[in-house]
Amino acid sequence: MTAPPIARKPHGPAVEVQESSTASGSGRLVHLLRRSLTVITTTLFTLALAAFLALAIGPRIFGYHTLTMLTGSMSPLINPGDVVVTKPVPASEIKVGDIITYHIPVEDQRVETHRVTQVSTSPDGSIVVQTKGDANNGIDPWLATLNAPTVDRHAFTIPYVGNAIRAIREPVILNTLMYGAPAILVIGVLRNIWGKDPWAKKPEQAEAGTQKA
Repeated sequence: MTAPPIARKPHGPAVEVQESSTASGSGRLVHLLRRSLTVITTTLFTLALAAFLALAIGPRIFGYHTLTMLTGSMSPLINPGDVVVTKPVPASEIKVGDIITYHIPVEDQRVETHRVTQVSTSPDGSIVVQTKGDANNGIDPWLATLNAPTVDRHAFTIPYVGNAIRAIREPVILNTLMYGAPAILVIGVLRNIWGKDPWAKKPEQAEAGTQKA
């Protein structure tokens, strides 16, 4: 009578290969996530630095001014959230069609960015302008006297940047950028240092160690 074949357990190396493959896949996933976080944080930091240089340092060096448009009175050319970049020019150079940024002469004397529709000269030689928002139905109900030697004239518009700046200034996002990004970079560096096993054998060494004499 023939005895039934004896079931053999899988050899150890096969199990080790399976475990090694699983660990390798997990390691690649962790590496990919860490790399993605590094790219994202580096990009955000670079954008924040560029915005800081352009809005805080640039005006002092190049003499331009920036402000964020809050209303849609100049849409579609300038929309809420856009950054308006202006350059000081002599008030005498202002002409109809220019877009200027100035303090209105009524109410709270807020800063307004509107298009010039009429230019005249007062008896004392000052420049007087009538303005209008492109999206408004009527002209502004005031005449503004440009008493200063210069006035800020629109140079160009940077879309959406104002919204990004306001978002970055939010305490939660600002603290995340200030403390979260450096923490992630430090953790990544420490994981790279501590994650290496100095006693781990290279593949060729492992194969040589399993060879029979």
